[in-house]
Amino acid sequence: MKCEVVTTRGGARAVLDHETGEVMHPVVGPLVESRRLYVDPSRLAERLAEPAAEPLVLLDVGLGAGSNALAAWRVSEALPPDARRLRIVSFDRTADALALALEHAGDFALDGAPGVAAHALLAHGSHDTPRTTWRFCPGELPDSLSSEAAEAADIVYWDPFSPRANPTLWTLTAFRALRRLCRAGCTVHTYSGATATRSALLLAGFYVGVGVPIGEEKHSTYAAVSPSDVQNPLDARWLERVRRSSAPFPSDAPSDALAQLERSPQFAGAGRA
Repeated sequence: MKCEVVTTRGGARAVLDHETGEVMHPVVGPLVESRRLYVDPSRLAERLAEPAAEPLVLLDVGLGAGSNALAAWRVSEALPPDARRLRIVSFDRTADALALALEHAGDFALDGAPGVAAHALLAHGSHDTPRTTWRFCPGELPDSLSSEAAEAADIVYWDPFSPRANPTLWTLTAFRALRRLCRAGCTVHTYSGATATRSALLLAGFYVGVGVPIGEEKHSTYAAVSPSDVQNPLDARWLERVRRSSAPFPSDAPSDALAQLERSPQFAGAGRA
């Protein structure tokens, strides 16, 4: 079987993908990590409480075992009926990991209504409640992003396998495809704090900052369309580290990538630290 349920070092249950050799949410497990790295930093509950006629659109890039999408689904379902509706679009090449998680429903908090939603997603490709719409878009990323309307997304959870296992999803091409989908006010959240990931996001037109801690001396990444939405933005000291880095850019970066970063709105006039 392609996937297997394993126990993480912290004692949580998680899904191991045999093809890549990677565990989804490998440290504290999916139930904790989804809230800590994605739902809470994206201020999902607060943004759903803001009055708006249109649903808030969340792109869940890397469905996996459904942990991030279902964490967001639970937040939406717990809000009052008059709160803003949530529309989740999950992307992945396969839903195998979610199917496996449903076989171990107790380990992944998939009993009751969340399990009903996940079963419906597998069977029909979508699930709707009065509060939340959840749709699955199968296919190879980043090409499958092209099926979505431009400037439709309000929040993005970017959680595919690592650059080592899935390098095409951490390129400038991939983040440019994502940038097309992001409207004003959109924020992007990813576990990767690699210099090349942050450079790719900057080159694609995002403002980028340091996210929440995910381990010893490691932090996630927070990106946004608007500079005012970035907490703890990368500064001139980070740019100096790029100049010294042995792997500063994504594989498809242009030859003048450093000059482009220096001219970008986030760093223009920053000079050397």
